[in-house]
Amino acid sequence: MKTARDDIGGRLDRLPVTALHLLAVVLCATGFAFDTFELALGGVLAAVFSVPPHAVAASELSLLLASVYIGATIGAPAFGWVADRYGRRHTLMGLLIGLGLSSLAGAACQSPAMLTLLRGVGGIAMGAYPPIVIAYLTDLMPPARRGMLIFSTAAFSALGPPAGIFLVRYLTPLQPLGLEAWRWGFIVGGVGVLLVGLLFRLLPESPRWLQLRGRTQQAQAVLAAFERSTVVLDAPAAKGAGARSPTDAVVRTPRRGHQFVVALIFLLSPWATVAFPILSGAVMAQKGYRLSDALLVLGLSWFGPMVGTLLASTSIDKLERRQALGLCACAMGLAGGCFVLGDGAAWLATASIAFALFSALYVPTLTMYGAELFPTEARARSVAAAWALNRVGAAVAPLLLLPLLRSSGASAMFGAVALTLLASLLLLGLAPRGRQRQAVG
Repeated sequence: MKTARDDIGGRLDRLPVTALHLLAVVLCATGFAFDTFELALGGVLAAVFSVPPHAVAASELSLLLASVYIGATIGAPAFGWVADRYGRRHTLMGLLIGLGLSSLAGAACQSPAMLTLLRGVGGIAMGAYPPIVIAYLTDLMPPARRGMLIFSTAAFSALGPPAGIFLVRYLTPLQPLGLEAWRWGFIVGGVGVLLVGLLFRLLPESPRWLQLRGRTQQAQAVLAAFERSTVVLDAPAAKGAGARSPTDAVVRTPRRGHQFVVALIFLLSPWATVAFPILSGAVMAQKGYRLSDALLVLGLSWFGPMVGTLLASTSIDKLERRQALGLCACAMGLAGGCFVLGDGAAWLATASIAFALFSALYVPTLTMYGAELFPTEARARSVAAAWALNRVGAAVAPLLLLPLLRSSGASAMFGAVALTLLASLLLLGLAPRGRQRQAVG
């Protein structure tokens, strides 16, 4: 018998892409861009605090870089639960506003210890925003266009890191108002993310979530708004759209062993996708490059992901999720090896662009893969819990890799990264199939 929940899910799944869908994508993408803008400032701080006059001990710098991810391990599961309990939209608004305030406070810091504390506070929001925003978009987007629209969101988010890095590089010799350039990075990021957080008031709540909380009338009203919205792009019917069969929940929810395997992949992924890019500035400093040259290479490395992710969005749903993840892991290994073993600014920039491109494809594919595996009632907290393990890896990796870099060199550091990529490839063979182009409950 068809239930009201099935009706709401079926109507959502059968919708074309509308102007309201695109508004959600644009605001989520802009918030995501400021999230990555803030995250990329870690690479700036790695370069700034690796050389005089701000050089600090390796242990102190490692803690500063890891503090964001320590905060994220707390924020992701906590706010994943909040999003499932109190709603996706309000949770995302609160996260962006909190990130903006912590960033503005960070700009006024006078000691590395206080900056470390505030980066940890900001990390709570930075860790929770990506999985919850992808869970939110997974709830809303038509299945046949879901991958394209989420990848477009991720592509736009790739503008954040080069914007932050080039802003700091441009302002480094100028120091407007007597403030150091890295402080301006925090000011610009803080103001921008606050404004986006306020604009989230324009977005609807997930009708799937509203229905689960017994707010059927509001869910119907949101659905009606989508149905009245201007059609932008037709979406073909997806496999499984419409009413669910009684056994669909069993098919859709991964077994406990599969959940464990997916969680391990999330845990291993930041050793390559997070730690290596953050430490690339320190690698260049070790190679003897000036701070301005290191920032130039770091900034250029983020242009590839935006273009590459946009191009990949047109075909991401044609490739099984695990296959896409495996290809990205192999490509990251090759590009990372070229960066560590090569020399010359052009060579390093090319390797950095390639690494950042495949890293930018890997992260949203992995998060989207996880979001699609879980039903609406547990989607935000399940993917956020997996993301928290990702942040654990991101917190631990700099603490171990930076001392390894300074004691044994870049090759030893990359050897550790390559081992995590190999382990991820082996785990992908044990993971469940993805649900690309299929309806979600």
